[in-house]
Amino acid sequence: MLLFFTEPSANAKEEIRRSLARFDSDQRLLENTKVSVPSGWKCFSSDSFAVSREDLIGLRSELSRFRIDVLLIKNRIVGESLFCFDMDSTLIHEEVIDELARFAGVYEEVSSVTREAMEGNLNFQDALRKRCSYLKDLPVAALADLYSRLSLNEGVSDLLPRLREKNVRTAVFSGGFQDILERFRTEHFIDEVRANVLERKDGKLTGGVSGRIVDKDVKRESLIELREKFRIKKENVIAVGDGANDQLMLSEAGIGIGFHAKEGLKNTIVNWVDFAPMDVLLFLFES
Repeated sequence: MLLFFTEPSANAKEEIRRSLARFDSDQRLLENTKVSVPSGWKCFSSDSFAVSREDLIGLRSELSRFRIDVLLIKNRIVGESLFCFDMDSTLIHEEVIDELARFAGVYEEVSSVTREAMEGNLNFQDALRKRCSYLKDLPVAALADLYSRLSLNEGVSDLLPRLREKNVRTAVFSGGFQDILERFRTEHFIDEVRANVLERKDGKLTGGVSGRIVDKDVKRESLIELREKFRIKKENVIAVGDGANDQLMLSEAGIGIGFHAKEGLKNTIVNWVDFAPMDVLLFLFES
């Protein structure tokens, strides 16, 4: 099944029809009226037909000029489900470690390492340790100060409460830091979080990280762990992320979605959203 997300004011149905005609001129295009989203974005769907990844990318490219996003899924969600999210640049706009680096006055050094890691050009564990080393002697209080300044990505503030209303299990797996994730968990009623623990002494960061680093393997393992713990069918597990560190998690999910994803991640996945706010993920539900 193909899902097409369009802006509220867009008259996109005919553009989608024209793009689909090269695959099958008889394809029906239906507007989803069972589900509405706070942002007002619309969803059209077309029944499944044979489409390769190459064709799907071509379809996306053709419709991108109209700011239309396209997802290919087997089925909509029916029954109990689990949503697993990345944090930085997915649920929130910022990369937390870059913002901490601003406090420490080492932003340029840290952000250059972050970009390499997110594009998959640098081992994540080595990159994280290197970035954290620049944070030595930063007051621990800076973490609480930073949290108050973080901004949610568009649609997140609408999506999370609606998932809670549907009794959907939620989890956030982050290559960022436990201090931030625990605050986010409390504020947004997240079921489970996984993140890195910054070492500290005498009220200051030491520049080290304790315990196992939350890399792409840990994210995948955490998804499997919670899927089994909550007894959720694989097809009802949704994973959302933006960078190379999310690739295994997205591949393990029933539906893996890149949200404003880096090119390095797009090269390894089938589905991503470039334009729509995150509340369009509510269209994944049957009703």
